[in-house]
Amino acid sequence: MRNHFIKTLSELIRENRDIYLITGDLGFSVFENLMESYPDQFINVGVAEQNMIGVASGLAKEGKIPFVYSIANFPIMRCLEQIRNDICYHDLNVKIVSVGAGYSYGSLGYTHHGLEDMAVMGTMPGMKVIAPGDPIETKLATKSIAQELGPCYLRLGKSGEPLVHEMEPDFSIGKAIILRNGSDVSLISTGSILDEVVKASNCLEEAGISSGVISMHTVNPIDANFLKSLVRSKLIVTIEEHSHFGGLGSSVIHALSSEGPITTPIAMLNAGGDIIREIGSQTWFRKKIGIDSDSIYTIVQEKLAELNHF
Repeated sequence: MRNHFIKTLSELIRENRDIYLITGDLGFSVFENLMESYPDQFINVGVAEQNMIGVASGLAKEGKIPFVYSIANFPIMRCLEQIRNDICYHDLNVKIVSVGAGYSYGSLGYTHHGLEDMAVMGTMPGMKVIAPGDPIETKLATKSIAQELGPCYLRLGKSGEPLVHEMEPDFSIGKAIILRNGSDVSLISTGSILDEVVKASNCLEEAGISSGVISMHTVNPIDANFLKSLVRSKLIVTIEEHSHFGGLGSSVIHALSSEGPITTPIAMLNAGGDIIREIGSQTWFRKKIGIDSDSIYTIVQEKLAELNHF
């Protein structure tokens, strides 16, 4: 995802002199070509995330399109007041990019877990929250937010995420992507967990369970009109590498409940609400919290069996 973001942003910077990349002293295994090719559109502010947001806000006030980049929590938690006051309260055209969502940096400990970001950014006035599902969606999301007016938050994995889409899907901010239709269960995911969801869906199909797969790449604003069509499913399952609170699951329930009582059972698979203090790989964490493909497959079977029993 990171490499597709940088490649796409480099192309956008080449085409548009108003686009800038601002980093908090990170990304120097992937930024070298961009730095050398477009030095006037690259700014390293150092380890000073609050200043990074201030610089980006100033550029946006002058009509520029700044992308600010850092890992996990650094471009959010360290400078939330500046994001709220400088960017959102003035509806500035700043794009905040966080690489290392969820447990991507799990080997560095819980200070580097990115698990509350969608909840936090989703409460910021006017902030669009986008978490693409694979490198192809990352490319399309980067292009989209460059054209979108107003503040945007782009939530990326780290690197090495597999391609899920065989060809470019139609991509619009606020519109879900349907990878597969299914009548028994609708699997809705956001972010790089999409690959695990597709694997789980394949296993469910082999077991005779019709499973739809949806990439809800935009969590705010969520595609409420599409969600209404899913109430015909026997079960809706949301899957996200994020806290139980304020992410995809919460947004889905809020959107559906605003239309009246929710009649379709909803299961939320996520990171829960507790801190996991162990050190491990992203793969290890996903299995531990139950959002890997095997866990999704098992949980869906159990939930459907319970529903059939009643």
